[in-house]
Amino acid sequence: MRETQDTILVVDDDREIVGAIAAALEKEGYRVLRAYDGMQALEQALEPSLRLILMDVMMPRLDGLSAVLRIRERRNLPIIVLSAKSEESDKVLGLSMGADDYVTKPFGVQELVARVRSQLRRYTRLGDVNAVTEGRIVNGRLSYDPEGRVLEADGDPVRLTNIETGIVDLFMRNLGRVFPAEEIYRRVWGESAWASENTVMVHIRRIREKIELNPREPDYLKVVWGIGYKMEKK
Repeated sequence: MRETQDTILVVDDDREIVGAIAAALEKEGYRVLRAYDGMQALEQALEPSLRLILMDVMMPRLDGLSAVLRIRERRNLPIIVLSAKSEESDKVLGLSMGADDYVTKPFGVQELVARVRSQLRRYTRLGDVNAVTEGRIVNGRLSYDPEGRVLEADGDPVRLTNIETGIVDLFMRNLGRVFPAEEIYRRVWGESAWASENTVMVHIRRIREKIELNPREPDYLKVVWGIGYKMEKK
């Protein structure tokens, strides 16, 4: 169990879901507050010790996104939105209204706990995103030292092979840019190849397993279908 008393607010109109999430968080040593609609969430959000909120979208009295907007007027703390809506437009809406992360239902409780831990580390240890600090490139949970060629996720070093480091170096120096597999192979391996797609794909998959909270639904290393790969800018 973690030695922490960080307080987390769990908001969902389904009491079983709140109970399951609360049990997992309490097992990790967190203190948990519970709310079952948006209005209760607003009241609980004023708790001084609160460090993070898990917020469902579809709720009575006041929906989750409206609650997020109103909480943002008073508090600057991590908010993870929970929603059954998985369309890209729904995620964009949630993030644009002030959420720091968006998790679609059904979700694994352990993945959710990992996302909670990630957000808390990001806010307490890594500071602002999309910034270069003392030569480091910071992108969300990831921080890269180009000179030392060292990547960190949530403040912890990531063990990469030389080839994986080369791919990470390329992407972190060019956040948001799409690279075809052929170009990645040429830049990292230093040679041309006619059938480079599978080789690059295998290495991308291995990097995802080391940096993504859920490698099957990556937040960072994305496929741009028909074109190539990119490091999503956070």
